[in-house]
Amino acid sequence: MSDQNAELDAALERVVEAARAHLAAVKAAAGRIDDDDVWQAYVDLNNASFAYDEKLLDAYGEVTPWDVESIDPDEADQRFLAGEADSAGAVDAYPQVISVRQRRDYRVPSVSALLRVAETARRSSVPDDEEVGPVESVGEAVLELLQAGDGSLASLDVPELEPLDGLLTVTEVEEPLDLEAFDDADGSGPFAPVETDQLVGRLDEHPFLPDDEEDHAGHNH
Repeated sequence: MSDQNAELDAALERVVEAARAHLAAVKAAAGRIDDDDVWQAYVDLNNASFAYDEKLLDAYGEVTPWDVESIDPDEADQRFLAGEADSAGAVDAYPQVISVRQRRDYRVPSVSALLRVAETARRSSVPDDEEVGPVESVGEAVLELLQAGDGSLASLDVPELEPLDGLLTVTEVEEPLDLEAFDDADGSGPFAPVETDQLVGRLDEHPFLPDDEEDHAGHNH
């Protein structure tokens, strides 16, 4: 047997041994999350598989079906320890749910202009082979812009909408939002505070328009 074949056989044996060790660690952990022995056995199996694949490629130009990359054991230990630290920190959970609520009002200088830009946004999000219906109302136009964007108020930063004042509140609540508890037509219920809510703070938002740049120069907000 050539030295090359002997190296291949030895590399394959290391894969088999590492696979057995990994299975034994998994069985011993019995489903325990972030077990150190399972992680170390995984790294050993990964690297043994990578080494065998490399030797097979060098010797015969063949590869295994294992698409793995070598893992530095020292880096692997650091990642695992970082994961343990994150898990340990999870016990420091905050008892309250943080609710962020925002409102901003807009004036519509031109209804027809707003409908046109909303229809353009709708066409860009509908496949070419599907018919695009018209946008028929101001409310529908605003909703279309939000859906075409990322859903945030930044989607409404268009010349066809003039921003007015707005506000943002941060509140501690006991229970997270349950969408099933409110009818689809209920637009105020999900935002209505309850007696146990605790307001942390409120940020008032004022529009910053291009015409105001000189007036606001040198002022902090």
